[in-house]
Amino acid sequence: MERKKSGIVRYILLGALFVIPALIYVFMLVNLQVSGQDYYTMATPIKYHQRTVKVQAMRGEIYDRNGKPLVTNEFSRDIRFEYSTFPVSSDGWNETILTTIRTAERHGFGESVIQPQYEPFSVEVSDAGVLKFDYVPDFSDSVRYDRFVELSGAIGVKDGYTADEAARKFLARYKIVDEDGVYKYSLTDSALLLRYRLDMELSDFSAVSPYPIVEGVDVELISALKESQLSGVTTYQNFKRIYHYPGYASHILGRTGKIQAEDLEYYTEEGYPLDAVVGISGAELAFEKYLHGTDGEILITEDSSGNVIDSEVTKEPVAGSDVYLTIDIGMQMAAEDALVDNVEWIRNESAGEGTHTGEDCNSGALSAISAKTGEVLALASCPTYSLATFDDDLPYLLKDELAPMYNRALEGTFQPGSTFKIGVAMGALDSGVIDENTQIKDEGVYEIDGFQFRCWIYLMYKETHGWVNVTDAIQVSCNYFFYEVGRRLTIEKIDDYMTSFGLGQPTGIELNEKTGILASPEYVEENGLRSWAIGDTLQASIGQSYNLFTPLQMSVYISSVVNNGTRYSAHILSKVCPYGSTDPIYEPGTTVAAERKIKDGVREIVMNAMKNVIEDGSVSEIFEDYPIVIGGKTGTAQVSVTRSDNAIFTAFAPFDDPEIVVASVLEQGNTGSNAGRCVRDVFDYYFNIDENAPKEPDDGGDE
Repeated sequence: MERKKSGIVRYILLGALFVIPALIYVFMLVNLQVSGQDYYTMATPIKYHQRTVKVQAMRGEIYDRNGKPLVTNEFSRDIRFEYSTFPVSSDGWNETILTTIRTAERHGFGESVIQPQYEPFSVEVSDAGVLKFDYVPDFSDSVRYDRFVELSGAIGVKDGYTADEAARKFLARYKIVDEDGVYKYSLTDSALLLRYRLDMELSDFSAVSPYPIVEGVDVELISALKESQLSGVTTYQNFKRIYHYPGYASHILGRTGKIQAEDLEYYTEEGYPLDAVVGISGAELAFEKYLHGTDGEILITEDSSGNVIDSEVTKEPVAGSDVYLTIDIGMQMAAEDALVDNVEWIRNESAGEGTHTGEDCNSGALSAISAKTGEVLALASCPTYSLATFDDDLPYLLKDELAPMYNRALEGTFQPGSTFKIGVAMGALDSGVIDENTQIKDEGVYEIDGFQFRCWIYLMYKETHGWVNVTDAIQVSCNYFFYEVGRRLTIEKIDDYMTSFGLGQPTGIELNEKTGILASPEYVEENGLRSWAIGDTLQASIGQSYNLFTPLQMSVYISSVVNNGTRYSAHILSKVCPYGSTDPIYEPGTTVAAERKIKDGVREIVMNAMKNVIEDGSVSEIFEDYPIVIGGKTGTAQVSVTRSDNAIFTAFAPFDDPEIVVASVLEQGNTGSNAGRCVRDVFDYYFNIDENAPKEPDDGGDE
């Protein structure tokens, strides 16, 4: 019995050994789960935060009339700084900037580091081993100047502070130097930090405006930056503009960039984010409302260490629309090349001929439009520049005295010279002041009210044209004839006709343009000039006086003449299509800007005279044996006694049914006939005449 009781006790003890710990464990588990503190609440809680990241929408692409790509997009990965997760301390900012840039340089992306946009100082390390500062001359005119002055404590150029004094304020502000003014970094790094810290502030770096720092990076660099565990350094997808014909059509296509300060209010009201990329010039600006897409958004959830816990697309991006232009890129290239060749030819021909014979010719412009629709086929300005290398070339472009960024085809205004006589002749014939058989004797010197006006042939050779009718006068460009016709017609009627033909009027093109000046009594009165006199009428009638027009206006003007008084609005937009599609959602079509009924027979008289100019006039040698019958008119305009005259030439083709009108101006081209060569080259391309003429180019896809 004793032995049996002893066994029972042992079983009880063994059972208790297992049951009691189990009960204790169950009790503790219940306590933790129901009424006790959870383990994780006893530890330091993990903090999460959310931020919204923009997903950039594809910008619409640009094509020519034949569907050839002119500007497209290329996907790239870029690095930028995000304000919301950027270090708090100034030292942290400096270390992040330096580490990011130096890491990019070590991985071969030094040239991909985006240079500061706003730089009030130039900074360099002197031979003496100190930093030298100087104000950038143009920065005082920048819209950011007031902000710069505000940041520097109201010290700047206008207050007489030296660049060194102002720079040291910013060095201290950004903790690049210590309290004793001693540099905390190498001189090279200190200069770099000053440039970027100031640019970040002037660029309004904030939670809604990230700061791009390196573009076009690879996975290796992204991994290296992640390993550095830099706060606020993020990767994002970007789309870069690719120019398929670099160096051509630059003035037409234009540039994109950040919103300019003067446009900030407008774009903000339109709902654009502050860091949006918008059109700045050319077609990029003119058709911004079509090209600009709608950005998407991603909601990012991160822990306190910056690790991404979750991401959610809350708004899908919508690509912009594609824009098709009316230009033919092949003709555009032919026109630009022809201008360069024509300028070089004139300079070579003038060698040894004395001064003011074209040796100073170095620039010009050409416009070609459809006579039947007003579509712009080519719009060339010489010299030009390349959009593909614009950022690198900008310092040199700004210093170039020939102003290659100046769009002479739309913004350059020139005296039309004798090309103006075409409209005067048409007005005189239509109004009955003269008829086809009216003859006027050129006596060399035209005298009126005690003033003398000379025909060009008298000035050069002491000769006259003798008795001439309107056809003769256009062919030989007799000034005397048009002095008399202008007097009979009056300046009021001259201006009436020329206005309806488009001179001194907007052409209708969607790009920025100047409207020029149509000489008139109203113009001199509005501008406080001397009173209009009969001599002004005579001068205006041969394309001088105050007359100034753009090459595109001259094309529209001649087009109105060959269309017998119907003027079409010039336009460069062909159609707008959804991204990646060729089905139009908008087509502007042809617009009649003005319509004037001209008497029967007048058009034929004027056009026949213009045909005579080509066949028997001063450009007959250039168009000798030309397979297409064309009409045209030369013009020569004096601009200064110290420079060669401007050369102007306008032409249309084919003669029986005009399809294309071209106008060219060569600054200091010496004589109007000299401008005929580049026009002939454009006709060669359009009619596919010369086997050696520029053909439709292959899509090189160069950046």
